[in-house]
Amino acid sequence: MPSYEDDLSRFEEYNTQVLGISVDSIPSHEAWQKSIGGISYPLCSDFNPHGAVAEKYGVLREQGMTERALFVIDTDGVIQYIDVHPIDDQPDNEDIFDVLRKLNA
Repeated sequence: MPSYEDDLSRFEEYNTQVLGISVDSIPSHEAWQKSIGGISYPLCSDFNPHGAVAEKYGVLREQGMTERALFVIDTDGVIQYIDVHPIDDQPDNEDIFDVLRKLNA
């Protein structure tokens, strides 16, 4: 998620709102953000009811954790891109920028 912070100005060029969401609690989010020096975009908690949003998006694991997933949702609320990848894999932001360029074409 720090890589999104690093590229935030590029995301803004595409009129894009970056936000994070996880099933962790708000205190956990606050501690994590503090440990990395903070982030300036919203980090949402899908803690209660646990994983309700993740479940609706099809990325809640049986164990109560989520997949690592990226969604690009257009201004009409339509999902235009989904990338679910291994939890230890950090996708290249350029893949997302390719999608955003196509949507803005």
